[in-house]
Amino acid sequence: MPCTCHLFSRQRKKKRRSEPFREQRAMRSVYNRFWEIDALRGVAIILMVLFHFIYDLTFFDVLRIDLWSGPVFYIGRSAAILFIFLVGVSLTLSHSRNKVSGSQVSFKKYLKRGFHIFFWGLVFTIGSWLLFPDEVIVFGILHFIGIAIVLSYPLLGYRLLNLIGGFMVLFLGKLMENFTVDFPWLVWLGLTPPDFQTLDYFPLFPWFGVTMLGIFTGNMLYPDYRRKYELFDLSHNPLISALEFMGRKSLAIYVVHQPLLVFLLYVFGVVDLHSTGI
Repeated sequence: MPCTCHLFSRQRKKKRRSEPFREQRAMRSVYNRFWEIDALRGVAIILMVLFHFIYDLTFFDVLRIDLWSGPVFYIGRSAAILFIFLVGVSLTLSHSRNKVSGSQVSFKKYLKRGFHIFFWGLVFTIGSWLLFPDEVIVFGILHFIGIAIVLSYPLLGYRLLNLIGGFMVLFLGKLMENFTVDFPWLVWLGLTPPDFQTLDYFPLFPWFGVTMLGIFTGNMLYPDYRRKYELFDLSHNPLISALEFMGRKSLAIYVVHQPLLVFLLYVFGVVDLHSTGI
């Protein structure tokens, strides 16, 4: 009977040689981004820039539009909801990617990321204090996202908790709109003085509820850093690629877009900054 031991030996060696390549491919896939998340964030960027463009035209009396009702209001609100919802989804992707790749899920990483975004919020606070001292941004969307990233850390592994908790935070936030306090120290939470005015305001209640729903959705749709649903790959479409790029650069775009819009309006003679005292 012919000996087959060498055959089996060669097969085993081939299998062992192939395992590192499979692991390498798996590691590469772990660090791939989900194009649809970046593209949706790009859509939020476009909506935000459009809202702020209309806001600037209204502020400089070029247009007379009600910003707090109707289509313009919903453009701005949709941008904010989508941004904050995707914060939750993105946090779960980062969390699951670390777990699948065997990396340590460190609180320090989330603290550092949150502080970085909160820092830019403070830059906007200083800028608004210098230009619009009566409507200083004390807890805008960047302040909120910075704090939300840190608060989300212990919640990232849960589904039902974020679903129920998210709706509870939304409900409590809606209730808190009916109450005022005589001091400003709880503005970040959602309780404001009667005469409170600001250019940008996103308190933890109700907005952290939107983040929690994003965490729930991320855990449901992308468990173990894998897409749970079928999706036709549009990542090579030029329009989608542009949206992806904007989504990946969302913080940088947010930081520069408003000064850039005002500068362009001034350069093209649409507004007169001197007449507004700026």
